[in-house]
Parts: sequence; structure tokens; C-alpha cells
Amino acid sequence: MEFEFAPQPSILSDLQLNNPRFVEDTPFATIWRVTRASGEDAALKLYHQKGMRNEAKGFEFLSSRDGNGAAHVFEVSDQLALIEWLDGPSLGDLTRDGEDEKSCMLLVKVAKKLHQYSFEVSENWPDLEDWFGSLFRLAFSADADQREVGLIDEAKKQARYMLDSQTDMRPLHGDLHHDNVRLGERGFCAFDAKGVVGERTYELANAFRNPKGARELVFDRHRIELLADHWSQSFDVNRERLLKWAFVKCALSIAWRAKGKFVKDDETELLGMLFEALRR
Repeated sequence: MEFEFAPQPSILSDLQLNNPRFVEDTPFATIWRVTRASGEDAALKLYHQKGMRNEAKGFEFLSSRDGNGAAHVFEVSDQLALIEWLDGPSLGDLTRDGEDEKSCMLLVKVAKKLHQYSFEVSENWPDLEDWFGSLFRLAFSADADQREVGLIDEAKKQARYMLDSQTDMRPLHGDLHHDNVRLGERGFCAFDAKGVVGERTYELANAFRNPKGARELVFDRHRIELLADHWSQSFDVNRERLLKWAFVKCALSIAWRAKGKFVKDDETELLGMLFEALRR
């Protein structure tokens, strides 16, 4: 479904929605703020021709939380999702406005709510082994910086170790970070889940790289140490494993952007910082 200036009337009619207001057009979907028959607003996400891809299981994850730290999911089909409208701000907004400590404390509180209980998943859920294939297959261009190549090779080794030694495996949000948590009527709630099975400790790994728009803070060695201390204690996970997952997740994101062959990536600087934090 390609971008349109308004959702198709049949969609609005079938879901009893009105007053569509355009919010955002992403590479994968167009998002509208709509009003439900109950009078409450919701987010209508209309996917383009390629469909939901890896977000389909994310809606299963969010639905399973029944509003506990997660946005309510009202409707899901192959090409659309209707979820609770969260009016904001996001935790990313708090960090960018100078309240990073508060933001990071709230993020781990949301993570704890999301993991108060687990649930059984269907057989076709992806796992972390599936995701990390992109990192293991990553090749290097001839002119790639050798220090950066060395860091990524180390991340490949650490990723293999982490995947082979996973404990407390369960369904995860899979993309939990500051800009995927927003304030609503029931407090801060997560949305935009990916849905993946893996070690619980992995859930906070991607948050070390976030939020976007706060580079000076994210690329701060002292912040990395503080987050490792606070999140490992508050989320009740091993500090070293948390940092290792952060390290290999950073490398995985680099691999995804490289699309098969690494040349150069700005985030290798952060990758190096995460590796140094592991060695302390």
C-alpha cells in the first residue's frame, strides 16, 4: 500500500475510525492519528507493499503484555495495525531535553514491566541466532580500516559466545530504546516492538546506542559505565553480559547498514567504547 494523503475510506469504515490526521511516512508504513468510535485516539499504521516484515511478531509481543508497560493493540491484519495513541513525550525527548538520568531510569522500569511474565510463542518466531546471521556473514572491503575490522571480528567472536551461552530465553520486545517508549494516559509505554526470542539480558542492549540526536551523550564513556551499573542492578542481569550484548548489538547494527560488505561506519567509534568498557 503506497503512501496516500488519507487512509482508504473502506479502512476507516471497517474499523469505525474518523478524523484521520497524517503523522509520518516511513520507508515501511504511513502513520495516521485517528479517532475510534469510543472517542479515544489511536495510531493507524498502514504498511506499504512489502508488509509488516519483522514487526508482525512485535504486535504479538505488545498484545501479550495487555497494556502492562506496552501500548494496547486494537487491531492487526496483514497491511495495518491500530494501536493505542501515546501523546508523548518519548524518553528520547527527555534525554534530548537534558533529563537523561530520568529517562534511563524510566526505560528500565518499562523493561521490568514488560518482563513481569513470559508467554509461549508460535514456532515461527525469529530468534537472536537468525538476527545475528547478518553480522557473521559480513565481509570487509579492501580499504576498510584495520582497527575497525579488528573490532568487528572481535564482535563476531563475542556474538558467537553469547548466542551459545544464552540463559533465561524468552520473547523480547527486540527494539527497546528511548524513542520507542512514549508517555500515554497509563504512564510510559513501549511500542514499535520487533518480537524475537532470546536472552532477557539482550532487551536493553540496543538502548546503549540511543537516543538518536544525542550523540555527545551516547558517545560518552562515563555514561556507558553508569548505564551498565544501573541497568544491570535494576533489571537484575549480569553486568558483563549486558555490556557484551550491547557490544555485539552495536556491531549487528553496523552489519545491517553495511548490507553485506563493511567499508566504514561512524558507529565503530561507539563500538570501540563498548569494547573498552568490557575490558575494565
